[in-house]
Amino acid sequence: MGYEDSVYLAKLAEQAERYEEMVENMKQVASADQELSVEERNLLSVAYKNVIGARRASWRIVTSIEQKEESKGNETQVGLIKEYRQKIEAELGKICEDILDVLDKHLIPSAQSGESKVFYHKMKGDYHRYLAEFALSDKRKLSADKSLEAYKAATEVATTDLAPTHPIRLGLALNFSVFYYEILNSPDQACQLAKQAFDDAIAELDTLSEESYKDSTLIMQLLRDNLTLWTSSEAEPTGGEQGTAAAEKTAESSEGAAAGEEAKTAE
Repeated sequence: MGYEDSVYLAKLAEQAERYEEMVENMKQVASADQELSVEERNLLSVAYKNVIGARRASWRIVTSIEQKEESKGNETQVGLIKEYRQKIEAELGKICEDILDVLDKHLIPSAQSGESKVFYHKMKGDYHRYLAEFALSDKRKLSADKSLEAYKAATEVATTDLAPTHPIRLGLALNFSVFYYEILNSPDQACQLAKQAFDDAIAELDTLSEESYKDSTLIMQLLRDNLTLWTSSEAEPTGGEQGTAAAEKTAESSEGAAAGEEAKTAE
């Protein structure tokens, strides 16, 4: 199948909400080893975001039920739930390893622009973060280390190549700060990073282009929401399912939703 056909079928699959097929089509596009257009990059991101998002939501629900049954001492149910949770975790792991392989073998080596490099390294940080959400002991540490490394690489390029108001740079700061809070249990560092990104963007608000105004200001609001949550007396640093992204905003496609007192991320 040709390059253009794969892109077209990915768009078709998106309209039909058949995201697994959308992923397969965009993997074909990525394997061409050329710089993706902004539209193609966003198609890839949306495809994986939907495939992983459904399973992350399932995992959070099942984990919550497991904790309730454990507190009641219902051992039989806990055994069944644990097996079911592990099935979901296997699916999560497979999806994460799949996109991380595509990023390492095709997308990152082919990235030319600073914007692309930040986008893909951020994406790499995100999917290692998703692995760290459910992994235990050494595996969790390995995923957390790789996530930190990817976010740092993205930040290095973003600082030199992208304006503080650029939605991808803001989205990176948002997700990196959530990583510090949820995965590393470092609320001070999370707040410092989020506040710095917000303040830097405010200082250059007059340079904001009309086309990215909506995306940038929405992510700035999410940064502020997280800061409010994290500095409130009720907030406590936790890992795992607590504080996971109930409000997900793609800096590329203007999707936003908020629910509950949980940390927001840009997916």
